[in-house]
Amino acid sequence: MQERFPAPEFDSPTGSVFPPPAGRRVYCNRNLRLDQVKAVGFDMDYTLAIYRQAEMDRLSIEATVRKLVDRGYPEELLSMQYRTDFPIRGLLIDRKLGNVLKMDRYRYVKTAYHGFRRLTREERRRAYHTRRLRPGTGRYHWVDTLYSLSEVAVYAAVIEHLETHGGTLDYGQLFSDVRECADLSHQDGSILDVVLEDLPRYVDRDPDLGQLLHKLRSAGKRVFLVTNSGPEYTDAMMSYLLDDGLDEYPSWKNYFDYVCSASQKPGFFTGKDPFVEVESQEETRDLSRGRMYTGGNIGDLQRALGFAGDEVLYVGDHIYGDVLRAKKESTWRTAMIIQEMDDELRVLREYSPSFARAHSLEQMRDAVQDELREHQARLKKVERKLNDHESGPERATWDAKRVRHRRSIDRLRAQLKDLDAERAGLHEVLDDASHPFWGSVFKAGNEVSSFGNQVEQYACLYTSRATNLTQYSPMHYFQSPRHRMPHEGGSAPGT
Repeated sequence: MQERFPAPEFDSPTGSVFPPPAGRRVYCNRNLRLDQVKAVGFDMDYTLAIYRQAEMDRLSIEATVRKLVDRGYPEELLSMQYRTDFPIRGLLIDRKLGNVLKMDRYRYVKTAYHGFRRLTREERRRAYHTRRLRPGTGRYHWVDTLYSLSEVAVYAAVIEHLETHGGTLDYGQLFSDVRECADLSHQDGSILDVVLEDLPRYVDRDPDLGQLLHKLRSAGKRVFLVTNSGPEYTDAMMSYLLDDGLDEYPSWKNYFDYVCSASQKPGFFTGKDPFVEVESQEETRDLSRGRMYTGGNIGDLQRALGFAGDEVLYVGDHIYGDVLRAKKESTWRTAMIIQEMDDELRVLREYSPSFARAHSLEQMRDAVQDELREHQARLKKVERKLNDHESGPERATWDAKRVRHRRSIDRLRAQLKDLDAERAGLHEVLDDASHPFWGSVFKAGNEVSSFGNQVEQYACLYTSRATNLTQYSPMHYFQSPRHRMPHEGGSAPGT
């Protein structure tokens, strides 16, 4: 997923440096020519509006727990210990056993927690590795948005607290209750009203946002907004983000050709609901600039834009609701906003020697393991010869060979033990640097995580924030790194 052959840096006519620094870079999974993109659409929450995650999680957790108590859960939950730093994106909730899982791209469970207790390897094997795990069934729930991290924090904390105090739980019912209470907290204003009362506390205002939208419009591209947030919240949030920005745009709505709120994604990409103009409350299939709509569908939007398919780029943060559905139900190009990129890139930068050492240890271990297998095979051959020569002068020769091979095997096993110990310690350090519970959001052990795999599959581009696009010309040609199969050089045979 990282660039394998970084281009040389050079100064552009505007004085900027290309390529941009890692934290401002847009990463490419599939080639994309911006000069062929005629319309660019954006989600709002966690895409244009970058929320301060810890603050949002605290607010959501407190609102959710209050509603759980109102439903009859013990009042002591109001003072229980919860951790906003426990969940990450890409986790899987097991509603049957009450576990939280992290899988690699092959659906192998690499890490699992029950409450805040990490399951042992044997516990994971018994629960998930004796039959094929099926994440699409009703038993499991994906955690694929930053919005839903607080639900995981509450779920794990309630299990930890109640079971520690001798309580018993229906894990499936608990998760349903947590989700319903979280949704109600968003619907009744327990969360959104508080956010709107103190936007600087909960939202980072990106000073480059107006410049990004202006740059796209100046290049002749149509710009639109499709968000699931309601019209009043959308208006307040976008006013905070964009009003008093560039003089050419007296209102935030002037940046956009079309504004679609309460769009009910992912249904927006599959349904045929009409748009409803907010002011008049009239249904329509024809969109007008400068007005705000609710509902709608991709077909009517494309007719209004005058462009469809791969002429449209959609930028969002939700791997399912924004990126995967847009990719599967249309041929729109996709860009995914991954706020976690900042921390991922920081770890890669600060621990670069440790990552290099970990790679070196893998190669050394493979070489020692290969030599060990060779000596074990030769020892078996020698022992067969000894069985054939129970006495006589040849037996002494085969005895000596057996001793040499056994000594070599002991030496190599000791080397493997030392390498494994260093490797395990190094991996623990690197995982803790990324996240104290789960490690890197993109990796699960040495494999790509299920989340990282989805990003590779469905996001043409990915970056930490939308305004990183300002680092590139609106005509830029994004090219993905050349994919190499294991036999195409750069690796030792058999790796």
